[in-house]
Amino acid sequence: MLESKSRDVQDYVGSLQFDRRLYWHDIAGSIAHARMLARQGVLTDDESALLVSGLEQVLDEFARGAFAFDPADEDIHMAIEARLFKVVGEVAGKLHTARSRNDQVALDVRMYLRDELDGLRSDLRGLRQVLVDIGERHINVVMPGYTHLQQAQPVLFAHHMLAYFEMFSRDDERLAACRTRVNVLPLGSGALAGVPYPIDRTSVARELGFETVSTNSMDAVSDRDFVAEFLFCCALIMMHVSRLSEELILWSSAEFGFITIGEGFTTGSSIMPQKRNPDLAELARGKSGRVYGDLMAMLTTLKGLPLTYNRDLQEDKVYLFDAIDTVRPTVRIYKDMLPTLQVHADRMRDAMKDYVLATDVADYLVRRGLPFRSAHGVAARLSSYASAAGKPLRSLSLDEYRKFSPLFEPDVLDVTVDSSVADRDVQGGTAPERVRAAMRDAHGRLAGEAASH
Repeated sequence: MLESKSRDVQDYVGSLQFDRRLYWHDIAGSIAHARMLARQGVLTDDESALLVSGLEQVLDEFARGAFAFDPADEDIHMAIEARLFKVVGEVAGKLHTARSRNDQVALDVRMYLRDELDGLRSDLRGLRQVLVDIGERHINVVMPGYTHLQQAQPVLFAHHMLAYFEMFSRDDERLAACRTRVNVLPLGSGALAGVPYPIDRTSVARELGFETVSTNSMDAVSDRDFVAEFLFCCALIMMHVSRLSEELILWSSAEFGFITIGEGFTTGSSIMPQKRNPDLAELARGKSGRVYGDLMAMLTTLKGLPLTYNRDLQEDKVYLFDAIDTVRPTVRIYKDMLPTLQVHADRMRDAMKDYVLATDVADYLVRRGLPFRSAHGVAARLSSYASAAGKPLRSLSLDEYRKFSPLFEPDVLDVTVDSSVADRDVQGGTAPERVRAAMRDAHGRLAGEAASH
């Protein structure tokens, strides 16, 4: 701790106000360290047992909410150590043998993040399951698909929901890969150069559930790229949530009228009693920027740091905790909100302009031998004609069709929204059987992930 009497300085350098949440991981790491020191003969069995007993007592105090923080403690590590001295006496001073606060805090952050990664992946599985369930409940609902926010082609609403399932599935894959790089034991690196004691890092890694140990002590104490990687994963999750939010906001407007969001997730206006505002979706859309900020702040903190540890790294937890505290509740809220959606199937179908079938008209001509570019031109001119005449395509007569191509036969009048959807019968397409197959595959993927955890 800085030897300054200034309260401002003490508050400025302290991190206890936010890193106190690491208490469990700090104590678990210390217990494993104390046991290893005894196995290696660095401490006696009695010393190790006393330290472990004292640490377990401190942990119990945290669990009961009875731990008394001292404002003079700079961080959670010092707070626990100070309490341990009071519980077991001077032997507490031996716990820090073969350890630095540099590798200690790196250990705590990795253990904490590993747990949060597992929790976030579980949250995402729940959200992904909801998306599949919504699709199954509305498997026959057809809606306009959009490009450039202009109606393009008909798609199944379930197909639209499964698009977000795939986005969040990739997010889960990124989290799984990130966890591999998080799950590396840094303890034993000391301040930066290793330690001059016969420690057994592998046994500590095994006890604490780490897959491997770090291979360079300087990197281990100064590395925070795993935090930046996690924040990038969080930013992508929030980007996907924000895209979904935007659609929910649009769809719930009077102009679209495709859905109604449950009242538990909307709010009324202070002066306009008819309104139900999609506040949760708007907040999630807004909070994506907050998580982007956490990522950029972390990258900016890291970009100019020389090896090895620098106090700048204390800020990593501010960004990490903020992102976790934003992303995990957002995902859980969406898991609860989406099942409340009322899907207005008739409104979705009625909203489709007839010109969403123009591509199907072009495909009709292609199947009769016309090159696609030529067929595209015919369909474009036909659509312009119908639009100028104020007629939907489906109301045109066969004679009107034949003004643009002699290849049109009576069955062109059978081109409909439903036939358009059914024709997209390719892997990944929006045809009903393809979407049902995709949902079965999604269920299988979710079940496999749940079993592996």
